[in-house]
Amino acid sequence: MTQTATTPASLLLDDATRLLVRLAAASCAGSEAQLRSVLSAIHAAAVNPVWVEEVILQSYLFAGFPRGLNAAREWRRISGRAAPAEDPDAAHASPASWRERGEATCGVVYGPFYAKLRQNIRALHPALDSWMIVEGYGKVLGRPGLDLGRRELCVVASCAAQRQDRQLHSHLHGALHAGASPADVEGTLHTIADFLSADDVQRYTMLWARVRAMAVPQTAD
Repeated sequence: MTQTATTPASLLLDDATRLLVRLAAASCAGSEAQLRSVLSAIHAAAVNPVWVEEVILQSYLFAGFPRGLNAAREWRRISGRAAPAEDPDAAHASPASWRERGEATCGVVYGPFYAKLRQNIRALHPALDSWMIVEGYGKVLGRPGLDLGRRELCVVASCAAQRQDRQLHSHLHGALHAGASPADVEGTLHTIADFLSADDVQRYTMLWARVRAMAVPQTAD
């Protein structure tokens, strides 16, 4: 993207973060060869390993345990880095603390449309609403170790690579709410373009243009 006087500079999308968003896409929708290639590049670039592991951990929310486990296994093999003996967040947290953290985190991501989101998800099933808050935003996306802005850029990559347009719409807004600049978000979509079809790129370019023109989200999930 060409920088202009009216285009904010990237705040979060440095070289390391570009590799993280590629990891998010590869973990959720890439081939094993693509995943290994991205992880090898991450290891060679000496990206903060805590950030890498947080992106891998959150991938299970979007792609399920099989892909999350495969990504973790490949990372251990390529990096040679052993797993920590304990995860303090998981060891000492509780469902009540996850719920509180999840409500706060989801509130940041959805901003003024948070209440409408909760209403819509409860209408699908109250269990989904509880799991979204406790499991999704509390246990996983609210973890320390990676800032919410970078997490949301990785969620954008995950949703785009899996062609989940409705969720992508929400998280394009969410990334902005979490502190990413428009240049960060647009750069994320460019960075994962090789995981997308030409039709996807065209569709997401149009979707992003609509999001940029809006001050607040108009749909919730």
